Formats: sequence, structure tokens, C-alpha cells
Amino acid sequence: MPFDVLIVGGGPAGLAASIKLKQLAGDSLSVCVIDKGSEIGSHILSGNVFDPSSLNELFPDKDWKEEVESATGSIATPVSVDEFLVLTETNSFAIPNLFLPPQLNNHGNYVISLSQLCRWMAQQAEELGVEIYPGFAAADVLIEEGIVRGIRTRDVGLAKDGQPKATFEPGVELRARQTLFAEGARGSCTEHLMDEFNLRKGPQTYGLGIKEVWQVPKEQHRPGFVQHTLGWPLQSSIFSKTFGGSFLYHQEPDLVLVGVVVGLDYQNPYLNPYQEFQRWKTHPAIRPHLESGECISYGARVLNEGGYHSIPTLTMPGAQLLGCGAGFLNAVKIKGTHTAIRSGILAAEATHEALTSEGVDPVSETFEITTPPPHVKAYQEKYEASSIKSELYEIRNTHEAFARWGVGPGLIYTGFSTFITKGREPWTLAHNKLDADATAPAKGFSPIQYPAPDGKLTFDLLTNLQRSGVYHAEDQPIHLRVKPELQHVPTEVSLPQYAAPESRFCPAGVYEYVDKKLVINSQNCVHCKCCGIKMPREYIRWTVPEGGGGPQYQRKERTTAKNAQENFASHHDRKKEAAQAKDNEGKTSEERPNCVNQQYISYDIKGI
Repeated sequence: MPFDVLIVGGGPAGLAASIKLKQLAGDSLSVCVIDKGSEIGSHILSGNVFDPSSLNELFPDKDWKEEVESATGSIATPVSVDEFLVLTETNSFAIPNLFLPPQLNNHGNYVISLSQLCRWMAQQAEELGVEIYPGFAAADVLIEEGIVRGIRTRDVGLAKDGQPKATFEPGVELRARQTLFAEGARGSCTEHLMDEFNLRKGPQTYGLGIKEVWQVPKEQHRPGFVQHTLGWPLQSSIFSKTFGGSFLYHQEPDLVLVGVVVGLDYQNPYLNPYQEFQRWKTHPAIRPHLESGECISYGARVLNEGGYHSIPTLTMPGAQLLGCGAGFLNAVKIKGTHTAIRSGILAAEATHEALTSEGVDPVSETFEITTPPPHVKAYQEKYEASSIKSELYEIRNTHEAFARWGVGPGLIYTGFSTFITKGREPWTLAHNKLDADATAPAKGFSPIQYPAPDGKLTFDLLTNLQRSGVYHAEDQPIHLRVKPELQHVPTEVSLPQYAAPESRFCPAGVYEYVDKKLVINSQNCVHCKCCGIKMPREYIRWTVPEGGGGPQYQRKERTTAKNAQENFASHHDRKKEAAQAKDNEGKTSEERPNCVNQQYISYDIKGI
């Protein structure tokens, strides 16, 4: 099934690329976006403080704030108060904004729901003629003669043992003159391409973000209030090397978005990021924002923190890497959406130039690909000259300063590099270790005793997991696979040497040991990608499950993967996947995955 441009991933980078392509090319190029979530936005976990500069560039004549609210009901709330605290166990100290890095200045930014913004962007893309198909998971990259030709979607209708069921439908090959990969952090196709084409320049380091959305009484709500913290509970002294902090944002009309990000290069195998998040909420500076409210949503996702040093080569024959999949998050600014959108714009410009200057008839006219996909090196050149590179280069050494010397010296170095040198230091603090290798043996630490949840402010993991809306068809091959050559690691390395850290760092309770044997509850997976990063020796390979599975950070009345699959089939005269849809229809919550004696229920989630 051919296209001029195929985009894998319906996040801000992929959607921005599709929109810009259509703005430039109109109907002369066919553009398709696929996404593994059940709808656009269903796997987008970010209620963030949004820098609108790139979006304003993409839509110079639109009032995106008004249009997003009209289309989704989500209100982009201007930042009104910008607060940064250092927490001790019982107290807090504010750092005056004057002494904070300029990257942390949120004047002119907005508290938004990124999932809802992406839904609106998808509407804009479709109005321009982009074909968007959620519920289609890219399982394999098509590489022929050293050139990326497209992707193959995952087979559906396979039983746990890999044998076809009555509902079996083989995956579909989607081919293109250029394929843009915008899968987000640790995308499975992106990881494969980095290995296949030797694109890595240095190891990436990640953080795990865990988040809740609360609905609070109006009299308790402070529209536009933004707070970030360092210190307790992750850092207990100025030399603590556990990288991370918290965020708390008030979004109109009555939402509070809270979360903790934990750097996955932490050493203590007994650290439990989810439990650290729960006890953070009990701090006197945090509790008043949430008391009397109701937690309505929960989720988790990894984010790239390696910055400039970890950005790979962005192009290869037939394909390009965009957004967080390429690692464009600015960890000091605590933002990556603006760089993701800008990367989409740059990739679209380079792709349009390449595909329209070849003198080749477009697929939109011929319905076939007649020449090999080009290597669009201009995208790399545009990145090198862009604000993405310059802002990441300026703060290139800050994360490693925290990792080497601890939170106190890390703060001092960040101030030095952002206020004085502005990134012009003649040295480099390169990150050279995988996060999995940063975990220290358990014998050097003691188990951490976390307080029991109260069910009002703090929650057990399985109760919160229900709020993610996570769902996978139960009778399908497991998508979390122990690498064949590392089958011995769980029982011979992870459990005896590291006290099974996967049973604590997973924010969905996927991994547990029963009678000293590893049990993988894959139905619980919220697609955070943490396991492929932090497992001892990286023994897990994360692959895509059937399209549409995973968390549902969405409103239930919106377009579903089933609608998209029907549209896809009718649009291209392909067989509909009606049998698979029928297999899922009419199921009650009791028939949904039940890995740990916990009934899965459905929530009408407002967006996360």
C-alpha cells in the first residue's frame, strides 16, 4: 500500500510533519499517519507547561487555544504563578526566580493537555488531506537493499501460542517514498533503525515520569499555578545522585496535574518510583493542592534526558527520526513538545524539497512507487542550523553534572553553565553508561519501607492502574519478550544480585517473582517502555501488541481504532477487520485482563 510519505506516530512531531507537508504540497503528495493507540492522543501522557513558539510557527493565522477548547473542551491556561521549591521531609524553601536558569522562565507558556492538543492537530491534518489511522501498530521496518521502504503492521488474531485464531488477519505492508519515525521515547522501530544503520553517537539516558490528574473544588483551584520541586523524597542530601523532581500544574477549569520524574540512572535497586511519587504527595507543600479532590487519571511514560550527547544521526536512506524518538527533550527547560513540533516542521520541509525536486511522479497520482526512496540528508543539515541544536548544546553538560556529583553540585553547575558560560564551556561531560548498568548490587543497600496508602491521597498501584484505562486482548502473544540469549538473567542475575528491581520500577505491576520464577503480567502494561531500559542487562525486548491496546488516555466518545480500521479498509479496498472487532464487542469489565486478581474498569477520562 504506497504513499508519498508515511509517518509512524501520531504525537506532536508526527502530526506537525504531516500538517507542514500538506501546507507545502497540497494534494500533490499523499501523506499517511499511523499510531498504535486506539485513537490519536490515547498514548500521549503529558499535561505539560507548553512553549507555543513552534505551534505558532506552524499555524501563524490560527488561535489554537480557542480552537482546541472548542474542539476538545480542554483549556490552555496561561501560566500565572511560577514556583520552584526545594523540599525537605517536613519543610520547603523557595528559590527566587531571579536565581533560576532562564530556561525555567514560563512567562508566555500555557498549562495544557498534550493528548487533547494532539487530537486537535489530527483534526487540522485531516482537513488538509492527511490520512490518519489509529490502532495500527508498526511491528517491522521494511529494509531492502539498505534502504527503508516502509513498515509492516502487526498481525492480529494470533493466540497466546502464536497460532492463528479464526479472527486472524496478517499485517499490512505500508510503503512510502519517505518514512518518518515519530514514535516518541524508546520507540521500537526507532531502536531497530539505530542498530541497523549504526546511528547512535552515545548512550541515551532516560527518566520515568509518573502522573496523576486530579479534579479539585473550584475554591481550591489556582488557574495557571506552576510548581516544580527538587529534594525530598528522591534526594536526602546535597550529594544525592538520584536525578529527578516533581511537577504540579493547575489547569482550568478545575484540574491539577501532578507527577514525579525519576532519572533511570539511579543506583539503589530498592527504589520504587511509584511509591516515591505517592509519598511525595503527602508533603505539606503538596497535600493542600489535592485534599478534597478526586484522582481521575493515572499514567506513566519514559522521557529522554541525555540531550545533545545522545542525539543519533537523524537520517538514513528512506527514513528520518523525529521528536522524542530522536531525543530532543530539553531537560533543564523540562519541555520537549516545542522541539518535537519544530523537528516535524524541519523534516517536512526537507522531505518536500527532496520529493518534489526529483522529477518523479508522486504516488498520489500514480499509486505506485517507481524509484528507490532517497536519503534526505537536508533534514540533518536543517537540524544542525536550528534552535533545537543550539538550545540543547547550551545545556549539554547539566544532566551529567547531577549524575557525577549529586544534586547540590549539579545545581551549581547548571547555574554556571546557564548564566555565565551559556554552554560555551570548552569541555564535555559525556554520558557513557546505560541506565541498566547504573543499578548497583542490592547488597550495598537496605530495603525501603514505604507507608501504606490511605485510599484518599495515596493509592495502591492496582487501584491507580484502573484509572489508566489500560486494556489488551488477553489471548495474544506476549509483547514483552525475554531476549533468547538472556533467558538466564531474571533468575540468575536480577533476583539474586539486584533483588528483582523490575518488581519495583515498573509503574504498572507487570513484573513479579512467584516461587523465584519471573511472571510477566503483560496485560497491565501502560507502554511506558521503562522495562526495556532499566532491566539488568536490558533482558527485555519491548515489542508492539495488537493495535489499539494499552492505556486509554482519552474520552470514550471520540474516534476509535475500530472506526479507523474500517475507514482504512474501505479507503484502500482492503478486507475489514470486522471479525477482530466483533471478538472485542460486548465484553464486560469482568472479561478484561485480570492478572493480579484485580477487576479492570472503564473510566470516562478527561484527558491527561
